[in-house]
Amino acid sequence: MNNLADEPKPVAEIWRPDLVSLPRLTVARRIFRVLLQVVARIVVRFITRPTFKGLENVPRQGPALLVFNHLGDADAPVILAALPFPMDAIGKIELHNDGWIGLVGRAYGVIWVHRGSPDRRALRSALDGLQAGRMIALAPEARESLTGVLEEGTEGAAFLAVRSGALIVPIALTGTENKFIFGRKWLQRAPVTVTVGKPFRIQEQASRADMIRAGTRQIMEEIARLLPKEYRGKYDYISSG
Repeated sequence: MNNLADEPKPVAEIWRPDLVSLPRLTVARRIFRVLLQVVARIVVRFITRPTFKGLENVPRQGPALLVFNHLGDADAPVILAALPFPMDAIGKIELHNDGWIGLVGRAYGVIWVHRGSPDRRALRSALDGLQAGRMIALAPEARESLTGVLEEGTEGAAFLAVRSGALIVPIALTGTENKFIFGRKWLQRAPVTVTVGKPFRIQEQASRADMIRAGTRQIMEEIARLLPKEYRGKYDYISSG
């Protein structure tokens, strides 16, 4: 397990900066997002036994970054089903042309990111969204966990928080691993939980670089605090909040 956790973070398989931008919130896109959320709630309750906790901690307005642990393909629809309203999201560029997933992503409006190196265009798009008071969801691990537990975080979320001053909302998922969602017998619903923690801001440090470095650790520790001990992985020294 530890060897898998030490695997290098993925690098984008394609390079398409022309696809990276802050999605425009047209009337059609707003309607699509609401309809997709309705569908997500129906599907999630049909194939899982969901438990949603701490929804009162979701701010009613931005700017805010919603950071979550990434366990499997079901994370996005489960979070969409749990939250009170649709959010913006950052997703890997490889999904843009990935069949129906890409089709839904393009209609929903995603800030596509090239993983493995600083994607300045994606960062700029996210900062523009935060400046406009929007809420953006992202996974600071930058990939689905290879071990099923919390992996080391990358610095993108902390960078956005430091640059924008946005609130950070930690979200912890359990039970959304692919083996639990897709490996069950027909009509056997998987128990999943979504726990939303209290919003916080990055603690002040001597320099911006120190804030980003310490902020990344702070973000991951706040997610870990919401998780059962067996899910905390690299951050298993953290106790429950």
